[in-house]
Amino acid sequence: MAVLALLQRLLGKKTDASDASPIPAYFQQKAAQQSYTLSDGQIRAISALNREAQHLLTGQATRSLYLHGPVGRGKSWLLDGFFQALPIAEKQRVHFHSFFARLHQGMFLHRGHDDALGVTLDELLAGCRVLCFDEFHVHDIGDAMLISRLFKALFQRGVLVLVTSNYPPEELLPNPLYHERFKPVIELIAARMEVLEVSAPQDFRSLAQAHAQQRFTGGQYVWPGTAGQRENLGLPATDCPAQTLKVGTRQLQCRGHQARTIAFTFNDLCEQLTAVMDYLLLCQDFDHWIIDGLPHLAECPIAVQQRFINLVDVLYDQDKQLTLIGHQPLDKCLEGQAIDLARTASRLRQLHTLCPQTAPEPLS
Repeated sequence: MAVLALLQRLLGKKTDASDASPIPAYFQQKAAQQSYTLSDGQIRAISALNREAQHLLTGQATRSLYLHGPVGRGKSWLLDGFFQALPIAEKQRVHFHSFFARLHQGMFLHRGHDDALGVTLDELLAGCRVLCFDEFHVHDIGDAMLISRLFKALFQRGVLVLVTSNYPPEELLPNPLYHERFKPVIELIAARMEVLEVSAPQDFRSLAQAHAQQRFTGGQYVWPGTAGQRENLGLPATDCPAQTLKVGTRQLQCRGHQARTIAFTFNDLCEQLTAVMDYLLLCQDFDHWIIDGLPHLAECPIAVQQRFINLVDVLYDQDKQLTLIGHQPLDKCLEGQAIDLARTASRLRQLHTLCPQTAPEPLS
């Protein structure tokens, strides 16, 4: 009952079974099942989620929410719990990459219409009252301008928007060349959304109970990828020839595929001009991904680092099993300048690491 008691104190009123919202009880049960001790920031977020759920269910005006904080502090857990517990059918949970890919596709399809965005949202949301938008970030000025139009359209439609992000609104699109142009969106978020920081003393993804049933975390990081390791694990040799693979309307390269397993090199996916839509389409056909040759990312151009970040985002969100092969320890490979690498590192550290055993000292 600790969660409910804390929520009662924060809300300044008694929380009981007569409340219209099932949100507090849901999180109390989930925290107990998973042996979580919720942080103050998470409890404040649950209080806000409960308030907006009550407003929604009783026909009152709602205020959208923007949850931000460091990686692995439970933002997506809160979003998923809210989505699961909210007792309405007109709701959608979307991920940044997949939603924007569909948004771009729809606007291209309806490009002859006066309001291509509006028509596309009519198709994508179809009466949606609650949109849960996970892993929100902005690095591209084109997406930034579209986000401004998107948020205005969502607020005009009265959609309750729940956003999670690693960044507070003022740190979105940090590139100084474009940040000033994005300030109207930051001001719109501040005016129309309650912004809450979700912090905790540890990365929840490091706890075993956080990913007991995930396919992604059943994957492995293999280094340095010796011939013996590859043979023992049934992984492709380093000299596998490239094969042409049709992905949508494009031609990509892979190193082989069988049933629901596909193998690539890092070069195939990240040093070529691949896109998020390519990864999403591939996820429809393949559940086990083998990616060979992870380099020291600090030596790669930022665009290559960003493709790798996007790729891991998609595999994590789509819950695909990943076997990643590198030449160095994972943390060394993940050194780089791209600002989202912390999120990528948090996710990849959940993989099982397979490395050579330390050889015993010779007997004297």
